[in-house]
Amino acid sequence: MTLRSFGQRQTENSYTREVELAFADCDRNGSVRPAALLSLVAAVAGYDYDARGLTYRKLYSMGEVFLLSRIALRIHRRPVNREVLAVTTWEDGVHAAHMRRVYEMADETGAVCVSAKSEWVLVDPAERKILRPDSFTGKAITVCPRTIDCPDCRRIALPKGKGEDLPARPVRWSDLDGNGHVYSGNYGDIVWDALPADLQGAPLAALYINYSREATLGETVALRGLREDGAYTMEGWLEGERCFSCRCEFC
Repeated sequence: MTLRSFGQRQTENSYTREVELAFADCDRNGSVRPAALLSLVAAVAGYDYDARGLTYRKLYSMGEVFLLSRIALRIHRRPVNREVLAVTTWEDGVHAAHMRRVYEMADETGAVCVSAKSEWVLVDPAERKILRPDSFTGKAITVCPRTIDCPDCRRIALPKGKGEDLPARPVRWSDLDGNGHVYSGNYGDIVWDALPADLQGAPLAALYINYSREATLGETVALRGLREDGAYTMEGWLEGERCFSCRCEFC
């Protein structure tokens, strides 16, 4: 067997990293888990800044860290176990309080399997205070030079009085990341575990998530969901405040 080296490359306004999907990244059908795609989005953003000398520790020492606020994923073709993807990310300017970043995940033929748009907030990690984008001192924010075939991030909410209560989800130690709250990618597993059984393996076309309030160890997220034609919307609540909201659209 020939061993393969996986590459990475960087330009002035982009970063690309080759990633092989492992067995653990995929569901019982062998297709990539939505949680793994969400984790890739967060991880590759970090790799980009690491390569530019802006590691998490460096940003933390500057009193400036990024938290994911919203994400939209379009699934053109759902990748499977052992596929190698070239994941490319670009910064994409600023909109109001959000700093935007976009992505393409291409297979070895160059075809884009997944595209994504994301919006991040800049936060003072000590005070948990949201900062203005122009407070960022790490680097000048660039704009993606190409059109990404993905819907924009959007506000997700259940219609008032609609939906059904779902089993609540305790926050466990394994859910947490280095910021001490539920890792953004892990919300994909929280959502899929609560979906109706026939949708858990259904062909996924698009996924939208809003992250509204951090969930920490010992808390319990109350879940509520609504099934519509070709879609399912879910919200998580903590002590009367929305923790997250998600919309899954199926083929």
